[in-house]
Amino acid sequence: MFSGAITALVTPFSNGAIDTVSLRNLVNWQIEQGIDGLLACGCTGEAATLSNEEHRQVVRTVLEAAEGRVPVIAGTGTNDTASSVELSMETAALGVDAVLLITPYYNKPTPEGQIEHYTLVADAVDCPVILYNVPGRTGTNMLPEAIARLAEHPRIVAIKDAAGSAERVTAILNLCDITVLSGDDAIAMAQVALGAAGVISVVSNIAPAAMSELISNAAKGNLQEARRIQARMYPVIKAMFLETNPMPVKKSLAMMGRIQDELRLPLVSMKEEFVPELRRILEKADLI
Repeated sequence: MFSGAITALVTPFSNGAIDTVSLRNLVNWQIEQGIDGLLACGCTGEAATLSNEEHRQVVRTVLEAAEGRVPVIAGTGTNDTASSVELSMETAALGVDAVLLITPYYNKPTPEGQIEHYTLVADAVDCPVILYNVPGRTGTNMLPEAIARLAEHPRIVAIKDAAGSAERVTAILNLCDITVLSGDDAIAMAQVALGAAGVISVVSNIAPAAMSELISNAAKGNLQEARRIQARMYPVIKAMFLETNPMPVKKSLAMMGRIQDELRLPLVSMKEEFVPELRRILEKADLI
């Protein structure tokens, strides 16, 4: 159900509020460009700074704009299990195709705590659940063995793995039957070649067609074409992390005229000293 290139959407803001017009336009453009799915309210969407009502507003807007043309996933994980259950239930009721749950951050739970956390949420919702392993943000790495135990739950169907390791795809798939989605644009092609079903991508915010083509070719075994696209996109992928995500991708979208360059504190706009390099990279890739 979840495969190909899925965009981890930014959340556009205007004067501190959700910019629903820009968000709708972004969703429509993404789908017109051939993206395979959309994730609302992930890390790239600054979910940690959204109130529950704003979270619902973003998800409703994305669902309404998508009109069922592609799957819509919503991030609903927090570092508190009770809050994650509540937010996941509320969001599932809106009609999303899945909820995505980040490993609880700051608390650094053990594998046993992770398993209990994810199981309680999965028990509470009536839609598919996608695990999200991102040690760079959470401070802890999910073990393949813990993932395999969670994969036994009928509603836990996939994992977005952003541990920076292509090897983990093999380690996970050797232990269980679960859909693996890359969480690292730079190695997504390699992960797909090893059996991942796709990528939940940051860079596809600005290059949905290219990322969709990259993943499609890698999945079909057209590695020469995939390598060609990877080589062209690699500088853009690296540029999206010149500073903390989503600062560079929001600056890029602003350069493209698609959103305002506005973030929620504690994130601020990308440093001006990085802007000329970012502009050069985007121009070379024919993105602006």
